[in-house]
Amino acid sequence: MNKKMTGILALVIFLAFAGVGWAKRPVKVEVGGGDARVSLLEGSAELRPAGATEWKSLNVDALLKGGDQVKTGDQSRIELILPDSSRLRFAGNTRFQITNLDVAKGMERRNVKIHLVLGRTWANVTQTLGVKSGFELTSENAVAGVRGTVYRMNVNDDQSALVRVYDGEVAVSGGGEVPSEKGPPSPIYTTPHKVEGPKPVPGPRKVSMEEWVYIVKSMQQIRVGADGVAEPPRAFTEAEDRDPWVDWNKERDAVPVQQ
Repeated sequence: MNKKMTGILALVIFLAFAGVGWAKRPVKVEVGGGDARVSLLEGSAELRPAGATEWKSLNVDALLKGGDQVKTGDQSRIELILPDSSRLRFAGNTRFQITNLDVAKGMERRNVKIHLVLGRTWANVTQTLGVKSGFELTSENAVAGVRGTVYRMNVNDDQSALVRVYDGEVAVSGGGEVPSEKGPPSPIYTTPHKVEGPKPVPGPRKVSMEEWVYIVKSMQQIRVGADGVAEPPRAFTEAEDRDPWVDWNKERDAVPVQQ
């Protein structure tokens, strides 16, 4: 291969991989309307705005929107306030993306989706009455959606997840989405390779709700393994749940929201 062809191939590989961040599977990012305000930041955090390729420092009072990605530094904490006064907090060494943020101050609508790539988050969701509403925390292997409640999600390095509910109910289902502005690159081959022939695909089958959705109630938890298999919900005690992250969030929940 001559130098010109080598240079072209290197450029193609670079461009193919340049847009790949945390995602393993692509999904549409719905920008929506509304902003989440950074109301508190202890330590450091970085932001990669929707459509951007560079990270920049994140500060208090910054406004986040759908498509934005955030990562927090070691021993850091960040709190976001949504237009409906719902609050989201993220611990240190956490990475997340706002895949959708469409919230009206008058609560005419709410559609919020936050994808937790890694780390810990705490959600205190304002209750809605008679309003079409959706509020979801997602991970690689789980989706936890509510109307109004207090709960948290932890996502580990192996993509296993833990959801604990403190007030209200949360519907947890398998098969979370991974957000990405660009999908994974197509394979680039530099040598001849064998292409596999067609394989039979199983036909559709009806799946009952009980097979993939659990309702997790107040003071209950559910664990979802790295393989996407969930354990049945079980009760947890305040004693086993107690740690500095939980204590701090409960203290913050007691502080009135200031828009």
